[in-house]
Amino acid sequence: MKTEQIVFSETNGWISKSALELKSKAQLILLFGNKDLLKNKQNIDFVINTYPAAEVVGCSTSGEITGEEIFENNIICTAIWFEKTRIQIAKEQIGSMEESFSIGEKLANSLMGEQLAHILVLSEGLNINGSELISGINTSTHDEISVSGGLAGDQDNFSETVIVHNGAGKKNLVLAIGFYGENIKVGCGSMGGWDSFGVDRLITKSDRNILYELDNQPALELYKKYLGHHADNLPLSALLFPLSILKNHSETSLVRTVLGVNEADGSMVFAGDIPQGEYVRLMKTNIDKLVEGAYGAAKMALASLQDTMPDLAILISCVGRKLVMKQRVEEELDAVREELGMHANISGFYSYGEISPTQAFEQHCELHNQTMTITLFKEN
Repeated sequence: MKTEQIVFSETNGWISKSALELKSKAQLILLFGNKDLLKNKQNIDFVINTYPAAEVVGCSTSGEITGEEIFENNIICTAIWFEKTRIQIAKEQIGSMEESFSIGEKLANSLMGEQLAHILVLSEGLNINGSELISGINTSTHDEISVSGGLAGDQDNFSETVIVHNGAGKKNLVLAIGFYGENIKVGCGSMGGWDSFGVDRLITKSDRNILYELDNQPALELYKKYLGHHADNLPLSALLFPLSILKNHSETSLVRTVLGVNEADGSMVFAGDIPQGEYVRLMKTNIDKLVEGAYGAAKMALASLQDTMPDLAILISCVGRKLVMKQRVEEELDAVREELGMHANISGFYSYGEISPTQAFEQHCELHNQTMTITLFKEN
């Protein structure tokens, strides 16, 4: 397995970060970038012409990651050549959030086959219920295949996200990449680092990813009381105060980020399901703990890779972490690099949601928010 990277900016054009040796050998190209740059056919055509034999896939972002650097309005292009691994792409168009579960089932069913080792998902970031998407995938794989990935971003605009597949970026697409073979090893890790505060609140009325009431009170009204003056900047300010769900009264919690609010009925739309009858607690930031969370995600991913050094690391971190950490945001990348070492090429993006198992060696995956999620690839 070999990788190389080139970076595009409107100021400098395409700049190589390594010797361009793969060209017609590369089988897979990952593009993470600004939505308008990915919608520009000329930019995508350049990549296709540079790597004519490869499948070109990618998504828009809320910030692009390469190595220990973060960019705002670039395209990060990572070319990958596998010696003994086969890939397959599945793609579906989504018309409404209600289709999320069935889209997940269709994608997984398209990829299920002999020696399927891992599925990497890149999804539309706004018109999707991420947890339903993942539930559909888990149902089809019977929790026997590891799955990771993320929801596309759009900076902090929450206006439009796009997905790339062998052409200019388009809206309302979900794609999945299947990796096949006994030689490909994949490790996943995901951790947050947020502090919870306040009392537990019972979800008394919800419908999938729409929250209507907490403790029989309008959810948005109660949430605004917690936010104080931050409520004036909803839904953007909600990225700074996510909700933690204690699932099935267990020790496992999932974080959920607000995608939108409805002033008319006092409801809130989240990136994933908010199950009625569960308890939630508001969360706030602790930057040092966020950095520790990134380090922990890398450690978990390495453990599930059985502590062999990876060739490629895909980092998908939440836009909320980026907004909170501000000028310190590269510290979480430094923490990951410290744990992974210098061999692996690092690529990734800031997202509207992250997909990963919650524990090392676990196959069942979940939608996460406000986490650093890492997928490591190693070809033996």
